[in-house]
Amino acid sequence: MIRVAIFGFGNVGRGVARALTNNRELIEKKIGKFEVVAIADSKSSIHGDVDLKYAVEYKLRHGRLPSDVKADELMENVEFDLLIDTTPTDVFTGEPGLSYIKQALSMGKDVITSNKGPLVVAFRELFRLAEKNEARIGYEATVGGAMPVVKLIQRELAGNQIFRLRGILNGTTNYILSRMEREKMPYSQILSEAQELGIAEANPEYDVKGYDAGAKLVILANTAFSFDAKFSSVKIVGIEDITPEAFEVAGEKGYTIRLVAEADSRGKLEVSPRLIKMTNPLAIYGTLNALLVETDLAGEVFVIGKGAGDRETASAIVSDMVDIYGRDNGH
Repeated sequence: MIRVAIFGFGNVGRGVARALTNNRELIEKKIGKFEVVAIADSKSSIHGDVDLKYAVEYKLRHGRLPSDVKADELMENVEFDLLIDTTPTDVFTGEPGLSYIKQALSMGKDVITSNKGPLVVAFRELFRLAEKNEARIGYEATVGGAMPVVKLIQRELAGNQIFRLRGILNGTTNYILSRMEREKMPYSQILSEAQELGIAEANPEYDVKGYDAGAKLVILANTAFSFDAKFSSVKIVGIEDITPEAFEVAGEKGYTIRLVAEADSRGKLEVSPRLIKMTNPLAIYGTLNALLVETDLAGEVFVIGKGAGDRETASAIVSDMVDIYGRDNGH
């Protein structure tokens, strides 16, 4: 029996709870029996043999979980094998997820996270800690939502030399830019509409300034090139200064503008609005994400998919569970 603790119970945490409920039979065929023994959000929790449906409904109704016991107390007092960390991202401090993950790994517990912050702040440190304590880290959900990019780099392309990664790693900015291209409307107008639709946050800085794409690029570059890059290693320019006129000029020459994140094996790490040919696979529309991986043996490999959303992120988290505990993995 795999005992699971979920820290962070916002949209993503609840998405994981729903996926574990709805797809339990399918998941248990692949990894054996599991039970959720604790769930915590920033102020409250529930533990014991947790009924996931009840936990989701309670949180939606009351804005919290039934007990006042905090996450750190649960960490000490509840026996678990796997911590699923879906706490909010802070790319500058990594907290609160970083402390939880370090503590779990120090105790020899496996960790699966959707939180970019801890990996951006302490990528190598966390993997050293995991190795020392014979624990495992799954982090597919930190980069491309449902797109399997981490496993693509680590497994499928394992025998390849990777030269360069280029991607559209933020759905909000891609939505804004692709609408600017089609409708020739100003940035501010499309941003406010995106906020009304819930595509952009009330405070959209993280997305439009390129921070989110920069954080994902750090994780991808560290995975592909064994760098020890940090957030400060990335040269970042956001999209706030792009005008409808820029799209007109680009369009006349067969180009469009997208926020492209790029890393190469020589150490380049950059996120900026780029002119790309309309025929380029990265000229995608709407909230999609995409990644183009350039290799010596496989040539160019292209992945496209939904980069955000609770169900999509839950998909990546469940895939990490199967990866770590899958019966055909010799566990």
